[in-house]
Parts: sequence; C-alpha cells; structure tokens
Amino acid sequence: MTSVLIAALVLALLGLAYSQGVSRSRVLAGQGRLHSRPQYHGALVALWAVLPLLALLLVWLLVSGMAQDWYVAGQLPAEIVPGSPDYAAAAARLRNIASGFGVAGEVADWELAAGEGLAQFNLVLMLSTVALGAVLGVLGMLFIRSRLHARTRARNHIESFIKAVLIFCSVVAILTTVGIVFSLVTETIRFFTFVSPFEFFFGTVWNPGYSTTSNEASGSFGMLPLLVGTVMISLIAMLVALPIGLMSAIWLTQYAHPKLRNAIKPVIEILAGIPTIVYGFFALVTVGPALAGFGEMLGFGINATSALTAGIVMGIMIIPFISSLSDDIIRQVPRAMRDGSLGLGATKAETIRMVIVPAALPGIVGAILLAVSRAIGETMIVVLAAGNAPILRFDPTEPTSTFTVTIVTALTGDADFASPQSLVAFALGLTLFVITLLLNIGALAIVRKYREQYE
Repeated sequence: MTSVLIAALVLALLGLAYSQGVSRSRVLAGQGRLHSRPQYHGALVALWAVLPLLALLLVWLLVSGMAQDWYVAGQLPAEIVPGSPDYAAAAARLRNIASGFGVAGEVADWELAAGEGLAQFNLVLMLSTVALGAVLGVLGMLFIRSRLHARTRARNHIESFIKAVLIFCSVVAILTTVGIVFSLVTETIRFFTFVSPFEFFFGTVWNPGYSTTSNEASGSFGMLPLLVGTVMISLIAMLVALPIGLMSAIWLTQYAHPKLRNAIKPVIEILAGIPTIVYGFFALVTVGPALAGFGEMLGFGINATSALTAGIVMGIMIIPFISSLSDDIIRQVPRAMRDGSLGLGATKAETIRMVIVPAALPGIVGAILLAVSRAIGETMIVVLAAGNAPILRFDPTEPTSTFTVTIVTALTGDADFASPQSLVAFALGLTLFVITLLLNIGALAIVRKYREQYE
C-alpha cells in the first residue's frame, strides 16, 4: 500500500507540474516566438518537480537500513550488546515483528513493544521523507516555472536528459556484463587453487566428493562428461528443431495461404509459452517410455531417461525460436529479388534455395544462435529427462548430464560456499560463457560474410 501511495504521489506531482509548464508556455507564446514547443516546457517543469522527490526517496532507501539499526540497538536490553551471538537474532526478530512476519517461539513483552515502536518509527521516517520530497518537488516546480521565458531551450534540456538516461542504461548493461564476468573469473581462480586446470578441462571422470566440513578438493572434477552431454543434447535438439523450424518458416512465407498462415503461426508460437517443467514432465512420462518401447520393438535398448529423450523434447521446445524468427526475416527479403529470379526463369524452389534463403541467412543464423543458446542453457528438461548421469559416453540412448544441471547441483545442498564442491559451479559457468561467446563470434562471421554479399 505504501508503494502505491508513493507512486500515486509521483504521478500526481508529475501531472500537475506538466500542466503548469504547458499553461505557462501558452502565456509566453503571446509575448513572442517560442524556442521550444509547449510539451517541452511541460516536461522540463515536470522533471524539476519529480527529480527532487525521487532523489530523496533514493536517499531514504540507502539510509533507512542504518536508521533502523540505530533504533533497534536502542530498544534491545542492556545484556544484548552489538557483536554478541544473540544480537543478530534479536534484531531480526524485532524487524519481523515490525513488518508483520511471524517469529518462532513466544514473543516477550519488550519484543512486542519494541517491534511496534520500530514499525511506527519506519512509518514516520517514510512519511517524513515523502512529505519533504513533495515540498521540494513543489518548490522546484515553482522555481523553474518562474524562470521560463519565450527563448528557454526546454527542448535542449529534455533531449540532454534523455541522452543521459540512455547513456546510464547502456553503462548499467555494460557494468552488469563486466560484473558477471568478473565474478565468474575470480571465483574460478579460487576454484583452481584446489583443482588443477588440466584435471578440470581434460579429466574424464566427474565424481566430486561433497563435504560440509573440509575445504579440500576430494573426488574427481573432470568436465569432459558434462561437455559431451551438453553438446550431445544440444545437437539432438538442433537436429529436431532446425529442419522443422526452417521448413515451416519457408512454407508459411512462400506456399501457405495468408488465412492458413495466420491460423498456424500462433499455434506454433504457443510452444514457446509452455513452461519448461511441463516439457520435462512430457519427456519423462510420454516421450521417454515411447522411445523405450520403440527401441524394444526394434530389438535394441533405449533408456527412458537419456540424452535422446531430452534432446527430442528440447528440440520441440525451441522450434518456435527458429520458425517464428525465420518467418519474420524471410518476409523482410525485398520482393524485387524474388520477382527478378522468377523473371529470369528460375522455379519457385530454385528461387527459395538460391535467392531468398541466402539473402535472409544473417537473420536465420541469429535465430539458430538464439535457439542453440536456449538449448545449451536449459535445465529442467535435462533434470527430468536425461537421467543426471555425468558419465563420459557417446551413446545418446544412455543417461547423461549437462553443465546447467551440475551447476544447480553444486550450488544446492549443505556444502560450504567457499569449498571447491561449490566453487566448481563458477568454473562450469565460465566455461559455458566461453562456449556461447565462441558461438556468437562464429555467427557474426557468417552474418558479416553474407551481409557483404547481398548489400
């Protein structure tokens, strides 16, 4: 409810300031030619009204935790001193009482009183911040409104603000990527202090010894079984999804009647909206037993949980990624190229094979790359359908495991987060990151080659 009230206040102040700026610009229009349109004046006044409020709310978010700690420290009994083992537990109980969450055990009278006092303190602090921010916003609105004149460069100020916001968003995206890579690299280096990189990258046995007490590496940490399982399942998925997705895109764009296309394309895209856990159950309950029965009928064994089961179901899941994106890309190929090929005597099939598909290849490669990345990063289907058996084997009818499943396994359970049994997840994640990076580089090379050919 508090968030809703704050949002309502921000919107109300924003609307009031915008209307004040627009009305002021219309008055100024009678005094001379305006440098900027009225909406820019309104936006400029709105910025001056809302930014002080948002800045004060940001400060409140940063310091409210410290203010709560100060208040809680004054409410605890004298025998509970900061730094003692009971201090953190007592402070957490008071915060839970203040926020309305339940606490274990019987609540003492002093805890109830202190929790209610903390709740009131938080409310007063938040209302004071909002009230002060609203006052500052109104003052900012009145100040900039009084400074407006016909030659005010409101448009320049608004465009500069928008440019700063765009730069900030770009920097956030870049810093996020840098932070992810940095965390992976640093934790991977810590892991390699326990396990040799040669053993990790070239080992053929994955059998880590999980322990809750020791920080020493025990067992085997060879990643080749996981690499083979990941590549095997991804290849099977692409063998299923690539021909079906690409052929369906070609048929929908070149052969299907528009009404039929408009009916079939949404049905194919529904596959992308099905949760992966549903695909996992489908693989475990339906596809796996069906493959096992089919193999038994032909006289050879196929495990119900295997790389083949996971790959087929994963391929079905990523069909819309290739089909829908390739459909849109093929439709963007200039009609003049197709008409020119047909005018020169080429058949429709030859035109598709020699003109349309090569011209659309950069976009098709992007769709395939997206599908491959989706297949490599999939977890739930592999957990349920592949058998989670990290054994080096090249038989797709046998159980296997992948990077993502092993990462989940390593980061769950009772192992110490600083132990090699948990740090190995970062090494696997960095390896997976490098693999996808190499795929992107290869795809960009293909795209650049055909883009130069058809531009």
